Amino acid sequence: MNKATLAGGCFWCTESAFRRLDGVHAVVSGYIGGHAPDPSYREVCDGTTGHAEAVEITYDPAILSYRDLLAVFFAIHDPTTPNRQGYDVGTQYRSAIFYHDDTQRQEAAAFIAELERQRVFDAPIVTELVAAGTFYPAEGYHQEYYDQNREAPYCQAVIAPKLAKLQHLFPALLRRHTPDV
Repeated sequence: MNKATLAGGCFWCTESAFRRLDGVHAVVSGYIGGHAPDPSYREVCDGTTGHAEAVEITYDPAILSYRDLLAVFFAIHDPTTPNRQGYDVGTQYRSAIFYHDDTQRQEAAAFIAELERQRVFDAPIVTELVAAGTFYPAEGYHQEYYDQNREAPYCQAVIAPKLAKLQHLFPALLRRHTPDV
């Protein structure tokens, strides 16, 4: 198994998407990239710890490649807005790839360069490439948030459209028994 750690705004959104991919064994919502040990959600939201909301993905590279994870990552969030995803604003919502080794760093840098060359986005990509440090799992109520709160307004307005986009763009990457959007 390999690990990938990605920050693309609200971790409820990214976790719900990556959990639906074939080859993903676990997705944990949490915090990374800050200076305070074991931060709480409130501290991260206050912007005092420097952490990003992120997901730590454990996946089988024989089924799902790191490049596939990057393709999904860049499709389900806006990598051109610093410290913001839609109405979610703050450094905790920054776009970042926390690489676990030099191979991941090189692959992510090449992928970003390819997206820029192809002008996939209307503005420059601001996604940070940062060596992975300590990842702190978020509080239990954040884990599998969408699947436990599908009818919540945020889930309906923000997460469900991202999952519909995932199903449209990456049907071959989805698990056979993926929960409905």
